[in-house]
Amino acid sequence: MNKIKTVLIGSVESSRVVLDAMISNDYLPEMVFGLDRQYSTNVSGYVDLSIIARKNDMPYMTFKNINDAECVEKIQAIAPDYIFVVGISQLIKADIIDSAKRGVIGYHPTALPKYRGRAALPWLVLLGEQESKSSLFFIDEGMDSGDIIDQETYLIGEKDYAHDVYHASNEALERMLGRVLEKMKHDAVTATQQNADEATYLLKRTPEDGRIDWNASAHDIYRLVRATSRPYPGAFSFYKDHKIIIWEASVHENTQYIGMPGQIIQSDASVIDVLCTDGILRIEDYETVADFKFVDGNKFK
Repeated sequence: MNKIKTVLIGSVESSRVVLDAMISNDYLPEMVFGLDRQYSTNVSGYVDLSIIARKNDMPYMTFKNINDAECVEKIQAIAPDYIFVVGISQLIKADIIDSAKRGVIGYHPTALPKYRGRAALPWLVLLGEQESKSSLFFIDEGMDSGDIIDQETYLIGEKDYAHDVYHASNEALERMLGRVLEKMKHDAVTATQQNADEATYLLKRTPEDGRIDWNASAHDIYRLVRATSRPYPGAFSFYKDHKIIIWEASVHENTQYIGMPGQIIQSDASVIDVLCTDGILRIEDYETVADFKFVDGNKFK
């Protein structure tokens, strides 16, 4: 039986998970396309795939836009059976989709057709979901709408941060890849059509969506902190015109303090307690663009 030829296109941790799985299953791609580091500024959790490719003597090519003629021509010359497109925000155009004999495989960390769309992991935390699925599916010209190849469940804890969900979803992807790659070796991949009537869509999030509204409940602010924490841009507020990014926090009961939402109750070298409408948000990890000291009684904006 002829070897099934594959190509991998990616730029983040989930892309690395796919590449590592292909290596461990002795199923190396014909070419790895990785986003060039110089264009990765706004890519959360960027991974330079060239390091892994060089270490394993795999052909590698960087790109700015995967739909550029040079990339398309290279893929068409390979004439792959399957193309994995995992962890890039660029939409794959028809020239690339049509170049794969058996299909282009995409990845999405939700239980498709539920939660198609953008910023899935932050949205899962914001929505309070406790369980989701990693999905591998055939990419078509819609948004995460292609036939589903496989799905694997993962859990989301009530105190999980974005990086915890990121890790859990990638572990589910890794488990799923073992099954899918084995089917690919034997040209036995099957897929199930999504029920479009059950589809829901996550809209785009921007860094500005991480700004904290101190009139919200402490638990809602805590959820925002967890959802937008590393590898994402972070929840933030302003203090004396300085932007403060909050990476970790916790919620505590308030039985003593009366003041305005956003007011600093107390601070020391390790934590800052901030008054909320229904409790206290304890800031435990943060960063700021300037070096200054917090003063009790001042207020976040």
